[in-house]
Amino acid sequence: MPVGDRRRAHQARRCGHTLLGALLVLALVSLGLAVAGPIWSQQAQRDREQELLRVGQLYAQALANYRQASPGSTKQYPDKLQALLLDTRFVGTLRHLRKLYQDPVNPGKPWGTVHDADGRITGVYSLSDAAPLAERPVQLGHIALPAASRYTDWKFVAKVTP
Repeated sequence: MPVGDRRRAHQARRCGHTLLGALLVLALVSLGLAVAGPIWSQQAQRDREQELLRVGQLYAQALANYRQASPGSTKQYPDKLQALLLDTRFVGTLRHLRKLYQDPVNPGKPWGTVHDADGRITGVYSLSDAAPLAERPVQLGHIALPAASRYTDWKFVAKVTP
């Protein structure tokens, strides 16, 4: 066998080994991502859930502040969430929220609202039917959330002290 033919045969075997090594590395990386993917996904859901609890608590506190700040003896909740941004019942500027927050577990969708007998907003909740990671009741200061099978079960309602 001429020297050139032997050299080409040797290079072909080396290319085959390189390809096999690359496929092995690709398989190991894929396996690692398959294991890490669900963990990252669950951590992202946990972060969104914590944000939901934080934002829901902000809304409940803002609704309670709105009612408490009502002028006169008749205390009322707002008829829309936008009233929390700029309370027009006063001469000066009064803001109960800096901005309207979106639902962290259901982005792009509106909040569900809890209304009193007069049709005014007393609380908010997520419209997401996903199951929360928290399996036990959640206590957030003045707000007690029951154990829930869906995020829609968590109602962030204003608690007003007399």
